[in-house]
Amino acid sequence: MALKISLKPHERIIIGEAVIENGDSRTNLSIENNVPILRGKDIMREAEADSPCKRIYFVIQLMYINEKNILQHHSLYWQLVKEVINAAPGTLPMIDQISRQILGKRYYQALKLVKELIEYEQEAIENARKST
Repeated sequence: MALKISLKPHERIIIGEAVIENGDSRTNLSIENNVPILRGKDIMREAEADSPCKRIYFVIQLMYINEKNILQHHSLYWQLVKEVINAAPGTLPMIDQISRQILGKRYYQALKLVKELIEYEQEAIENARKST
């Protein structure tokens, strides 16, 4: 059964390793095979990965859409995770959940969990700013 996607004007989507930007009008797509798909709201550009947890999101995104370099992406992921846990041990339960998804090759589910980690990170940054 095909996956049906409706794109808004100028919305971006990644299908496999291809980045696609819609034109001026609404477009409907039908994806017939099993391929990684990220909609615009879930796509993070490298320049936006400006915090440790956002870098984790970005590298998982690469795992999802670029499996041919999976060993390199995994290596970077574990390095980033180690740094985050060392800096904020309270993140360990969330990172454990994310890592289980990665080890099971459920990268999209891992991305959804990392969004919660990013929220946690942003709250911690805000609290640190308020206390200084």
